[in-house]
Amino acid sequence: MILAISIIYFIYVLVKIYVSVMQAGFVLKAKDGKAVLMLPSKFIKAARYSAKKEKIAIVETVVEYIMFIFWIGFGLEWLDKSIHIDNIVLKSVVFVDIFIAINYIVGIPFEYYQKFVLDEEFGFNKSTISLFIKDHIKGAFLFLLFGSAVIAGISYIMLNFELWWLWGFLFVFAIIILINAIYPTLIAPMFNKFSPLEDKELENEINELLKRSGFDSSGVYVVDASKRDNRLNAYFGGLGKTKRVVLFDTLVKKLSRDELLAVLGHELGHFVNKDILKNIFMMGVMMFAMFYIFANLPQELFTEIGISNQPYTIISLFLLLSPIFTFFFMPLISFVSRKNEYAADKYGSDMVSRSSLRNALLKLVEENSHFPLSHPLYIFFYYSHPPILERLKALGFNEETELDKEALKDNCAVEEIENINNEQKY
Repeated sequence: MILAISIIYFIYVLVKIYVSVMQAGFVLKAKDGKAVLMLPSKFIKAARYSAKKEKIAIVETVVEYIMFIFWIGFGLEWLDKSIHIDNIVLKSVVFVDIFIAINYIVGIPFEYYQKFVLDEEFGFNKSTISLFIKDHIKGAFLFLLFGSAVIAGISYIMLNFELWWLWGFLFVFAIIILINAIYPTLIAPMFNKFSPLEDKELENEINELLKRSGFDSSGVYVVDASKRDNRLNAYFGGLGKTKRVVLFDTLVKKLSRDELLAVLGHELGHFVNKDILKNIFMMGVMMFAMFYIFANLPQELFTEIGISNQPYTIISLFLLLSPIFTFFFMPLISFVSRKNEYAADKYGSDMVSRSSLRNALLKLVEENSHFPLSHPLYIFFYYSHPPILERLKALGFNEETELDKEALKDNCAVEEIENINNEQKY
C-alpha cells in the first residue's frame, strides 16, 4: 500500500515539475518575441519575474517531496513514539501541531526568498524583516488558538461517531464558512489597518453600484496593502452582515474612478451570478470526497508506516496527501471559474463601461508585472481566471487599434534613453 501511495505522490511531483519547466521555458522564449500589452522593457521584466518564480516553485516541489519521504519513511513513526500522552484528543492536538509546525518552518525560507530577494529585485516588496516576523508570530498564535481547537474537535468526532468522516466534514466545512464570515472584521485587522474611504464622492458612487446589484455592505474600506507590496487588488469580504468592500490603497492611487468602479462591477458580477456559492459547493464536494477516502484508508498502510490508526495519524496523513487531490481536482474548479470570469467581466462592463474595465485590466497587468502569456498546460492547472488577452478580446479589445502606439513609442524612447544613461553611469 505504501508503495502505491509513494508512486502516486512521485507522479504528482513529476507533473508539477514538468508544468513549471514548460511554463518557464515558454515564458523565456516568449519574452524574445513581440511585446504584448506592455512596453518591451516591462514585458521582458515581467517574463524574467515569471520564469524565476517557476524556478523557485520547482525547488519547493523537490523539498515537498523530500518532506513526504521523511514523514512516510520514519517521521510519523518517530513523532508517534515521542509523544507520551494517554488522552487521545490531547495527543492529537500536540501531534498535529508539531507536524504542521515542522512543515511550516521548512517553508519559511521560500517565503523569505520570494519576498526579500525576488520581489525586492523586481520592485514589489515594501515589507520589512520586522513586519515579516510579526506576521508569522500573529499567524502562529491564531493557529495555536483556533487550529488546535479544530484539531481537538475533529479528533473528538473521530472517537465518538461511527460515521465520523461525514460529521467531520460538516464540522470543518462549517468552520470554513465561519472563518470567511469573521475574517474581514476580526482576523484581517490584526495584520492590516482598514480605514473608511476618504473620497466621499467615490464612496457614494460605489454605494450606488452596490445598491443596483442588491449587495448589502457594512462599509467601504481602504487597506494599507502598500506596506507589504505595491500590487493592486480589491475584494468583497465577509458573509451576511459582515460583508464589506475592501480596496487596496495601491488600487485607489493607480486607477481612475471609472476604472475602479468597473473592477468593483466585475466583483459584483460574481455576487449576482452566485459564483461564490458555486465555488463553495465545488470545494465542499472535493472535501467530502477526501474525508470519505481518508476514513477508509486500509490498516495495512498504518502498519507499513509503523504508526497506529488514530485520529492524529489520520489527520496528518490527510494533510500530507491532500495536495495530490487538490492539484488534480483544481483544474475542474478552475475551468468553471474561468467561465464565471467572462460573465463577471460582462456584468462589470455593463454596469460601468467596457472601455473602463479594459483600461483597468491593462493597468493591473502592467502594475502587477503579470506576464500576459502562459503555456496551455500551466493555464489548465493553475489559471482560475482566463488569460488576460482572451478576457480583453471578449470585451472587444483590439491591440492594434486601441493602444496608443505613438504614446508607446514616446515612452519606449524615453525608457531607452534612461537605460543608456544608467549604463553609462555604471
